[in-house]
Amino acid sequence: MDLFEYQARDMFEKHGVPVLAGAIATTPEQARAAAEKIGAGSGGVTVVKAQVKVGGRGKAGGVKVTKSPDEAEQAAKAILGMDIKGHTVGTVMIAEGARIAEEYYFSILLDRSNRSYLSMCSKEGGVEIEQLAVERPEALARIAIDPNTGVDDAKAKEIADAAGFDDADKPALIEAFKALWTVYRDEDATLVEVNPLVKTEDGKIIALDGKVTLDANADFRHADHEALEDTAAADPLEAAAKAKGLNYVKLDGSVGIIGNGAGLVMSTLDVVAYAGEDLRGSADGFVAKPANFLDIGGGASAEVMANGLHIILGDEQVKSVFVNVFGGITSCDAVATGIVGALDALGDEATKPLVVRLDGNNVEEGRRILAERAHPLVTIEATMDGAARRAAELAAAAS
Repeated sequence: MDLFEYQARDMFEKHGVPVLAGAIATTPEQARAAAEKIGAGSGGVTVVKAQVKVGGRGKAGGVKVTKSPDEAEQAAKAILGMDIKGHTVGTVMIAEGARIAEEYYFSILLDRSNRSYLSMCSKEGGVEIEQLAVERPEALARIAIDPNTGVDDAKAKEIADAAGFDDADKPALIEAFKALWTVYRDEDATLVEVNPLVKTEDGKIIALDGKVTLDANADFRHADHEALEDTAAADPLEAAAKAKGLNYVKLDGSVGIIGNGAGLVMSTLDVVAYAGEDLRGSADGFVAKPANFLDIGGGASAEVMANGLHIILGDEQVKSVFVNVFGGITSCDAVATGIVGALDALGDEATKPLVVRLDGNNVEEGRRILAERAHPLVTIEATMDGAARRAAELAAAAS
C-alpha cells in the first residue's frame, strides 16, 4: 500500500524523523486557515502540494509556494480538482516553508534480487533519481543493509561516507538515516524514500517530502494501517475481495481466472493471453484477455469458491470463467465438490460459462463429480492449454 505524502510525513514524525509542520485541506477555505496557522513559523511562507500517489506533481503545477494565506487559498483553488496523470486531486497538504541550502536523496527499499535491503543515497536530490542513476551512477551510493542489524550508527556513517557528505553534516544525517530505518522496520515497509532530504540555511536536516510503501502481508501486525487506506480510490471488486480474504487483482480483460496458488494463476494468465491472441483472426479482431488475478489458495471449499465466483461474476467485463486447479494438499474431489456447491449457492447469479481444468491428487474422482452434476454452464477440459483456448472462445462468442 502506497501512502500519500501527508501520511508519510505523519509517520516520519511519529518515529522521530525531522519534518516541518503540515496539515491537509479539501477546500480552499481550509487551506487558507491552515496557512494562517502553519505560516506563522516561516514568515508566512507555505507550500501547497497536491496529494496524489504519482510523481510529477511539480511539473504538472500541483506544487505551489505561497507567501500569504490569500495566496495559499488561491493555490488550493487551482490545484483541487486538477488531473495529474489520471489522478484527480481531492486533497492538498499545506506545508511550512523552509530556507533550503542543499537537497539530497535517501531511500531504503526491499532488494528482491539479493533477498535483502538496500539503501540508496545521493547529495543530488530534488531530481529524477532514475535519470541520475542511468546518466551518472557514480553520484548514487548503494549500500546493502543486513536485515538482522539494520541501520545503526556504523551503517548510517557508511551510507553518509559513500554518498560523500561533508563531515560537519554527518552527525545530523546519521540520526536522520537511523530514524528513517526505524520507520522502515517498525512499520513493515518495502520502501521509505525522501526526495528531497534537505539541509536548511541554518544547518538543519529535514525530510521535505516522503514516499512510503507498506507491506500488506504485515497488516495483521498493524491495526492502525487500515485507517491509511485510500478507500475512495479502491476498485470496488478488489475491496469486496479483500473483505472476503481473497487475493484478487482486477485486470482489463474478458476471461475471469480462478486458480489455487500464485504461480499457477500467473501461468494461467499467460496461457489465456496466448490463446486470445491465437484466436484473434477467427474472432473478428476481438482478443480475449485475463480479467483478473484470483488465487484461492490451498483450500477450495464451496464457500471460498462461491466467494471467488461472486467477485468475478460481478465484473461486467467478464464473459467466461476459467477455473484452473491443481490438487495437492486439497484433492481434486474436494475442489469439484466446492465448485458444485458454489454454483448451487450462487443460483441465478451464475450466468456465465465456466471452463474447469482439474489435475493432480484424486483428479479422476473430481472430474467424475463434475460430470455427474452436468451443470449446463460447466465445461471440463483435460489440459491447461485446451481449457484456456475454450475459455477464450466462449468469451469471444459472448462479446
